Amino acid sequence: MAASGNGPLAGVRVVELAGIGPGPFAAMHLADLGADVVRVDRPGGPGLGIDPAHDLTNRNKRSVLVDLKSPDGPARVLDLAAAADILIEGYRPGVAERLGVGPDACLARNPRLVYGRMTGWGQDGPLADRAGHDVSYIAVTGTLSMVGRTGEPPALPANLLGDYAGGALYLVVGVLAALQHARTEGGTGQVVDAAVVDGASHLATMIHGMMAAGGWQDRRGSNLLDGGCPFYGTYETSDGEYMAVGALEQRFYEEFVRLLGIADTLPARKDFDRWGELRAAVAARFRTRTRAEWTALFEGSDACVAPVLSLREAPHHPHLAARSTFVEHGGTTQPAPAPRFSATPGAVRRGPALPGADTAEVARDWGVPLTDPQEDR
Repeated sequence: MAASGNGPLAGVRVVELAGIGPGPFAAMHLADLGADVVRVDRPGGPGLGIDPAHDLTNRNKRSVLVDLKSPDGPARVLDLAAAADILIEGYRPGVAERLGVGPDACLARNPRLVYGRMTGWGQDGPLADRAGHDVSYIAVTGTLSMVGRTGEPPALPANLLGDYAGGALYLVVGVLAALQHARTEGGTGQVVDAAVVDGASHLATMIHGMMAAGGWQDRRGSNLLDGGCPFYGTYETSDGEYMAVGALEQRFYEEFVRLLGIADTLPARKDFDRWGELRAAVAARFRTRTRAEWTALFEGSDACVAPVLSLREAPHHPHLAARSTFVEHGGTTQPAPAPRFSATPGAVRRGPALPGADTAEVARDWGVPLTDPQEDR
């Protein structure tokens, strides 16, 4: 089958009401997969002060300017919703309704519309109306408590665990599942309530199972996958860099300690009482060479050892370079769309959408009456 460069979501129309955090990332993911994403920006911008020309979460999108507080603003959004398959908003509960673009108003115009709502706390519950950020949401779910070393404060995983993994990606799954339902015979549109607290909790499903079975202790840095295990973690090298070790299975562990050169001097790996001694021996050995030297030694092996690279270093790793995991577009090196499709590959087609730059083009392509609010002044 010949490959199409449009992505598997070519032909799907998405309206994104401008916001920050997981909503824009979810819309970017849909755009990377080929959807026609129109971002409805407000005059004055979203408020974080990021240069729109470098906001990669707005790549592959088009932007229109709509002042939702103007008399005809809500009507312009409802026109877009009528022509769309999916709408995404990230306001606090009730805000979209007060602005006149809530689910009832949009679904009245388009009964097959999938209305995706992205929040931290969700649409209901005692905290639904409260402000919060990624760290707030993952804190109450228990997931933050797992990240870090024993006896130290929880480590912050940027906003990857909450906003993007527990939020944006769950929103993407939700709206695509709802779109499938809407397109089946007898299907209808519906509202998707994607909350970071729900998604971040769901990510820990396996851990909850392990804890119920007695295989996971409810404290960080004490378990197989959270740094408690001496052969699953990170170790400093002689030049102040780090190597990551994931030699969990017996055969991988045997290759790991053989290449490390201390197989005959270590306590048994299943002797939990001597894990501290095992960790100290491995750490001491890693401090005898540089990261580059250890990388060369473990290269080509099944010891499950890899260098810990920085964000700037990662695009130059031979494996990632060979796979074009990172691409350059508009002078900016950035992660390529993922995952990959054999017949309908995604691509970075255009740089970050500048607020309002595509108003006339979208009005023509979608057949909706749009005006730039700045032109009406």
